[in-house]
Amino acid sequence: MAKTTPTKYNAPALDKGLDIIEYLSQEGVPLTQAEIAQGIDRTPSEIYRMLICLEERGYLIRGTSAGKYRLSLKMYNLSHTHTPFDELRRVAHHPMQQLAEATRQSCHLSIMNNDQLLVIYQMRSPSPVSLSIEEGTHFPISMTTSGKTLLSTFSKEKRETILARDKHFKVWNKKQKETLLATIKAIEKDGYKCSKSELTSGVTDIAVPLGSKNSYINAVLAISIFSSSLEGEVDIETTLKALKKTQHTINQLIGS
Repeated sequence: MAKTTPTKYNAPALDKGLDIIEYLSQEGVPLTQAEIAQGIDRTPSEIYRMLICLEERGYLIRGTSAGKYRLSLKMYNLSHTHTPFDELRRVAHHPMQQLAEATRQSCHLSIMNNDQLLVIYQMRSPSPVSLSIEEGTHFPISMTTSGKTLLSTFSKEKRETILARDKHFKVWNKKQKETLLATIKAIEKDGYKCSKSELTSGVTDIAVPLGSKNSYINAVLAISIFSSSLEGEVDIETTLKALKKTQHTINQLIGS
C-alpha cells in the first residue's frame, strides 16, 4: 500500500488504524496479522495493539480458527446513519449562506435522481428581489445548465447510459446530440458552465460541479440570475469567482 503524503500534524496511531481498515476493505477477504502488516508495509508487532483496539471497538472481527481479521458491518451501519446527501446539505449550509450574502443572489444545490436533476437545497438571497428554485423540484438533466454540469462529472460510459434513457435526448437529431456532448466536454475542461436558461426566459445560470468522478457524491452548485441584472449591478466574473471559492470549500468538507 502506498504511503500517504505527509501532513502538517501527524497522528501515527490513527494512520495505522485507517491503513488497516482501508487495506481490508480493498482486499475484501479475511487476512492474518502478518498478511495485513505486509500489505500496509509495517511489521506485525507495529499493528498488534491497533488490531486489538479495532476488534474491541467492533470494527474488525477475528475468526476463531485461523485468526484472520475481516471488517465488521460497523462501518456500513455508521455510513448509513445519514445518507451522503444529508451530509452534503449539512456541510454546504454555511458556505452557501456566505455565497448568497457575498453575491446577493440565491444559490441552490442539485443531484441526479431517476435520471433527472433534483434540487435538494436552496439558500435564499438576502436581497428583496431574487430568483427562487424550490427544493424538491425536478428538471430535465439534458436541458439545464446544472444538469449538463452534473453530466460532466460522470464517466463517459455512465453519461451515455443516462442520456440513452433521457426522453429529450432520444428524439433530438444528430446535430443537437453532438452539440450537447460538445458542451459537456467543454464543461469538463473549463470546470463550470454559464449560459442562458433553456427552460426559463430571462434567466442566466452559472453552475460548478461538486465531488469528482471517483467521489461518492456528485452534485452541482448553481446561481440563477435575472439576465437583465447582468447588464447592471451583477458582474459575472465576480460571481463566478465567489461560486468557485464556495465549490472549493464544500469539496474540502466532503473530502473530494
